[in-house]
Amino acid sequence: ASVEYLEKLFTEAIDQPEVAALSIGTRPDCLPEEMLDLLERLNSIKPVWVELGLQTVHEASVRYIRRGYVNQVYFDAVSRLRAAGLEVVTHIIIGLPNETATDAVATTRAAVAAGTSGVKFHLLHILRNTDLQKEYNAGKFSCLSREEYAKILKECIGVLPPDIVVHRITGDGDKRSLIAPMWSADKKATINYLNKYLNED
Repeated sequence: ASVEYLEKLFTEAIDQPEVAALSIGTRPDCLPEEMLDLLERLNSIKPVWVELGLQTVHEASVRYIRRGYVNQVYFDAVSRLRAAGLEVVTHIIIGLPNETATDAVATTRAAVAAGTSGVKFHLLHILRNTDLQKEYNAGKFSCLSREEYAKILKECIGVLPPDIVVHRITGDGDKRSLIAPMWSADKKATINYLNKYLNED
């Protein structure tokens, strides 16, 4: 949308006394200078967090999921946002086809090196009527078990400096269209399991 339109929406939001901060989700390739200037102005009124989807830094996976921009676009966006005094939250997907635990940790390290302020970890979900479902049904890859996901998640969190906030430890797939992994549909059980696993010595 136009900067003028978004300024109106964002200003209405932060003008509410019960609003403590403004969190905006966008793509790294959707941050022209005029938008950055707007966010910097708003940040002088109330804290502004900008959430960016990195998902992975591995080029084969980037092409596979059709993310639409090269890694440098993400790195540049984080650098510009941080220079403007804004907090950045990075989204990372664990369990992408053909990626290993080492790959997920490398993506996490890259987000840290870029200067992210926080991280949201997501579990890969297979949803109905998607290209990913066709690949999954054809047996081209498998989904992580709950135990596998927990192990990789713990490794990723383990490389985060203490000043980086973990905003999310898993994501939700729409239960009506979720194909796999079905264990993720029970969010309460999943969160309880992950919390217990992450706090074990």
